[in-house]
Amino acid sequence: MEFLQQNWYWAALAAASGAWLLVDLARSQGDKSMLSPVEATLLINREDAIVIDVREQGEYAQGHIPNARHVPLGEISRRAGELDKFKGRPVILCCASGTRSASALSQLKKAGFEKLYNLRGGLAEWEKAGQPITRKRK
Repeated sequence: MEFLQQNWYWAALAAASGAWLLVDLARSQGDKSMLSPVEATLLINREDAIVIDVREQGEYAQGHIPNARHVPLGEISRRAGELDKFKGRPVILCCASGTRSASALSQLKKAGFEKLYNLRGGLAEWEKAGQPITRKRK
């Protein structure tokens, strides 16, 4: 007890650190729609997941996940009918950082899609994880 009284600041730091880890763990457990690049690859390989890239045409042309379908975010609602044939399969949405794809996820959820996932960190995380990128040759 004397140790804690003399080193209260270390005990407080340990308690705060532990609380932060628990909050982070709870937050990551809550959103099951977020996938890491490795989890996305496993879903593509094991469950034949479809990848939809919601970036703009110029961004998509600079590089994208192999076999990804391109449907810009602004056209998601209008082109959701094209994607109806994939309602029974897992759908992974991606963009540059994961923000636009989160918006597309909510739009497709309203359209009746159930197995929707967002690539955490977007294409930036995908590349950082060493996953393949398809680039147009000039």
